[in-house]
Amino acid sequence: MTSTVPALGTRTAEGSALQAVLLDMDGTLVDTEGFWWDVEVEVFASLGHTLDDSWRHVVVGGPMTRSAGFLIEATGADITLAELTVLLNKGFEERIDGSLPLMPGATRLLAELHEYEIPTALVSASHRRIIDRVLTSLGAHHFALTVAGDEVPRTKPHPDPYLVAAAGLGADPARCAVVEDTATGVAAAEAAGCRVVAVPSVAPIAPAPGRTVVSSLEEIDLTFLHGLISG
Repeated sequence: MTSTVPALGTRTAEGSALQAVLLDMDGTLVDTEGFWWDVEVEVFASLGHTLDDSWRHVVVGGPMTRSAGFLIEATGADITLAELTVLLNKGFEERIDGSLPLMPGATRLLAELHEYEIPTALVSASHRRIIDRVLTSLGAHHFALTVAGDEVPRTKPHPDPYLVAAAGLGADPARCAVVEDTATGVAAAEAAGCRVVAVPSVAPIAPAPGRTVVSSLEEIDLTFLHGLISG
């Protein structure tokens, strides 16, 4: 489990306004958004229901309480939210055992942030036990702090996860660069006052003031992230 103690002795570029980088997990660093949908389809099939593919855009990137609740209501499935949460987490854990596919550019970006000792946090709506499994593929040493969806009073799209991460790293949210792949995550980061770069995974995200949209992590490096804050 990654320590929640902020890294000390970091050396950001002299005079840089960038204080920290906060990264989403599913669909941003690891190619797992499709895994969640596949598990949801399988679980509801076992309950006798077929999910409409258009619902995928509704549930992507959200906290499990929201996405699972939506699917229960949409299908009329005879299952409680608590029961469904257990089944979904179990199915997802089975799929992520072993090495996970990382998004293009993720390995290089994490290595660069680590090399230059940029305070970096992983901020996810996934539960702690899921994050700790995924860290095996991402490398826990890349993160000074990790924030799980079941460890904050309100998860994304509320700002709490990003406010907790910034505070844990001793950073001003306005001087944090966030990388997200969903509208839900972008909303959370922007509500926290962070500068956001969106890398859409499933549903499109429009550019907006204070928000930059790119097609891949391969377009993001440390110089790019510094530019988000100073630009």
